[in-house]
Amino acid sequence: MALLEIRGLTVEYSSGGYAARPIEDFDLDLESGQLVLLLGASGCGKTTLLSVLAGILTPAAGTARFDGIDIIGLRGAALTAYRRRTVGIVFQAFNLVPSLSARENVEVPLRAAGTGRAEARRRADELLERVDLGHRIKHRPADMSGGQQQRVAIARALAHDPPLVLADEPTAHLDYIQVEGVITLLREIARPGRVVVIATHDERLIPLADRVVELTPHAASPSRGPERRELQAGEVLFRQGDEGDLVYVVEAGRIEIVMERVGGDEELVNVLEPGGYFGELAPMFRLRRSATARAQGPATVVAYGLTQFRELQTSDSTPGPNSSLLT
Repeated sequence: MALLEIRGLTVEYSSGGYAARPIEDFDLDLESGQLVLLLGASGCGKTTLLSVLAGILTPAAGTARFDGIDIIGLRGAALTAYRRRTVGIVFQAFNLVPSLSARENVEVPLRAAGTGRAEARRRADELLERVDLGHRIKHRPADMSGGQQQRVAIARALAHDPPLVLADEPTAHLDYIQVEGVITLLREIARPGRVVVIATHDERLIPLADRVVELTPHAASPSRGPERRELQAGEVLFRQGDEGDLVYVVEAGRIEIVMERVGGDEELVNVLEPGGYFGELAPMFRLRRSATARAQGPATVVAYGLTQFRELQTSDSTPGPNSSLLT
């Protein structure tokens, strides 16, 4: 059985009053000992997923269980215990206390959990030796390189020997020399009984991963199309939040573009008539659809891959205002 099980996970939040779902109906199983990359561009839901697994963010729907623990259902003391003992977090910006030494930064979660001073110091020194910083235990963050600060942050995340370690863009602020030590360390801490989940857009980490979960929508198929589609009144061509690799041109009828607001209400933002086009941003920038496209009545659209659409734009006159840049 998987150590981490995610089923039907959906996270929704308000973006200017509109409903954004960076994660929708998401499933994932992760095994003990795995180092897993959540790979993708900014805004694709990597940090959002980590926040759910850390017990920081409550999703709109779905379940997440770690070693039998219902993460989403935790409340009060049980949630505090989970965050303290089960999960360790490595932050993108290190989040070290500037006034404390490396040793004292690692001691913080131990002392907060009631560990005695002598035992906390022993454990902190042990972890700093493990991340090859035994000679820097008395140095403050300002006196260390970015790579050294990140290793202190990893040591702190391991203070309670948690079975789940989450790292958010751990190489984002490191140069190519500093990255090597951090990458090697992250690989080493993934062991039986523990899962290490790293959110990153850094493809240098791919070779060390046991599994790569791509959260950015799939790349467009530039040579696909043209494809003609006949739509019935009210038929949805694509929904807000869908992945998309096609651009559409209205051949007949009318297509309405609507955006879903928080709470489920819809806002009509455009109506496209014959000659109008829509849907180019999703395939061009590997984004999710930012609105829903639906036929107002019987309609015909022609779908193009990016290459064909650009050729159409070059050979044809530039479309007028009857176009949409929202999808």
